[in-house]
Parts: sequence; C-alpha cells; structure tokens
Amino acid sequence: MKEILTRLFNHESLGRDEARRLMLGITAGQYPDTQIAALLAAYRMRDITVDELLGFREALLEVCVPADFTPCRTIDIVGTGGDGKNTFNISTCACFVVAGAGYKVAKHGNYGATSVSGASDVIREHGIRFTTDPDTLRRSLDEAGIAYLHAQLFHPAMKAVAQVRSTLGVRTVFNLLGPMINPCRPTCQLLGVSNLSLMRLYTYAFRRTGIEFAVVNSLDNYDEISLTDEFKVMSLHDEHIYRPQELGFLPNPPQELYGGQTKQEASRIFDAVLTGQGATPAQRHCVIVNAAFAIRLMEPEKSIEECVAIATESLDSGRALGALKRFIEINS
Repeated sequence: MKEILTRLFNHESLGRDEARRLMLGITAGQYPDTQIAALLAAYRMRDITVDELLGFREALLEVCVPADFTPCRTIDIVGTGGDGKNTFNISTCACFVVAGAGYKVAKHGNYGATSVSGASDVIREHGIRFTTDPDTLRRSLDEAGIAYLHAQLFHPAMKAVAQVRSTLGVRTVFNLLGPMINPCRPTCQLLGVSNLSLMRLYTYAFRRTGIEFAVVNSLDNYDEISLTDEFKVMSLHDEHIYRPQELGFLPNPPQELYGGQTKQEASRIFDAVLTGQGATPAQRHCVIVNAAFAIRLMEPEKSIEECVAIATESLDSGRALGALKRFIEINS
C-alpha cells in the first residue's frame, strides 16, 4: 500500500489488474484505516482512470453476493447522486413504470447519501423487507416485473471501508462504483450523472464491459433527465442533445421536482406519481421520459417517441401502480 500511495501522490495511475488486487485487499481488511483514508484522499485530488474504475468494479463484483436472473433480459435505472438537487425518487419511480410496461427491472440501490431519500429509503417506506433470497427475488421479477437488490446486503465486503467513509464525510471513489456493481450484472443500464466529466468517464468504462447502456445528464447538472433544460444522452453508438419540446414536453419548473424534507414526504410524491392522484405534470413527465429512455435501451428498434407513448400508457393504465402493489405483496 505504501508503494501504491507513493505512486498515486506522484500522479501515476494503476493498471486494471493492479486496481482489482488492491480493492480485493481492501475488502479483505488487509490495510489499516489510515492508509485507506489516504488512498481515498488521493482519488479526491485527481480523477480516477477508466482502468482503475474497472479494476475496482471487478473486485467488488467478485466478492459480492451473486444474483442470477438469466435468461431474463434485465435493466437497471440509477443515478449517481451528488447533484445537490434533492429531487424525489425519479429513477426508482421510473423502474415501476418500465416494469408495468412489461420489461424486467433489476434495481440495485442504497439509502440516500446526498438527498433525503435514496432508492432503499423509498422502498423501505413501503414496508419492504430487503432480501438476498434467490427464490423471492426471482418471484418478484417474474410476477411484479421488478426485483430490488439492496446494496448493503449484496456487498458485505464494503463494511471494511464503512467507518472510513463515514469519518471522511465526503464523496469518494466508492460513490462512483455504486452504479456499476449491480450483482446481477443486468443486460442494460440507464445511468444518470450530474456533469459531463462523469458522463465521459462512465461512457468509456461501460463501452468496455459489454453492457448495453445509456448515460444521461441534464445540462443544468441534474443526474437524471429532469426536463428542466436540454439534456444529453450518450450510448455505445452515439450521443445526442435533446430539448424537452422535441419530445412533446414543456420545460419543467425545478421546484416541482423537489423531494421534500423527509423520507415520508418523498414517499408521498412517489406514490402520487404512480397513483395519478396529486402529482404535478412536471413530476409525471420527468418519470415518463426517464422510463422511455430505459425502454428504448431494451428495444432499440423503437423510436423515442414510441417509448414515451409506452411509458405514458403504463402509468395512465395503472399497470405501473399494479407492479408496485404486486412488488409489495411479494416482498413485505
């Protein structure tokens, strides 16, 4: 570790396998907290490379609790967080819209770190018991169209760095890894990031994993498609900047995406969107457009306009709400 720290402080980088072996050592408890803190500080002072990110990812997937949904074609929808906007649970809500439309969602998430309510917070507010039981997860995927993989259960090795991360109190390289370590290794992933630098990093990394992906960023620095401004989408083959009006939406007032001051308030907004009772057009449209780009990943031959129509129908018909109700029945 001393040699690695010296190299990092000299602005050198690690190879992919070096990074993998380093992370395996960290999760095995081979290094003292002071050295881990120094390592995390080094990565706060310089950008992580694609090889380092992929090496760390491989190590964490190697030691995680596995989840196998083959032969299902699955998708995860997730934001990196860190945009400071404290929006309601847009990605998680979009997951149920996608499930209601007939696709299989394997959602990986955790408690909120930079917002009042993370995915695991809003899921737990509905009485869900997190599990690693393969039969329950498969039944949930088959019957509700969605299975939820709570990160803390599937990545017990992360306990080795929990105290250091908590003491530091700042975002670290582990925040970058969260969206890339879904233990079921989904077929597709829609990832929202808060800035263009992260968009490039994840795009380069995903291109080397074989996953079908799209990385999205609202140009006013939301880590999802907020419809508050133009937004950019990068995928394996191309990149494009969209205006909300191109897709039939008016620009959203930012204040209408606010997630509230408590987990309970965020959960009420989540429910209002899925039930159609009390949600604003801005809240509905934001969920619909994120779900639409996820659906397009699952069926790339469809136009984005067709996917918007599919997502809208899932929400308006009550099928998205039905997916939530069945999910609750199976997982409570």
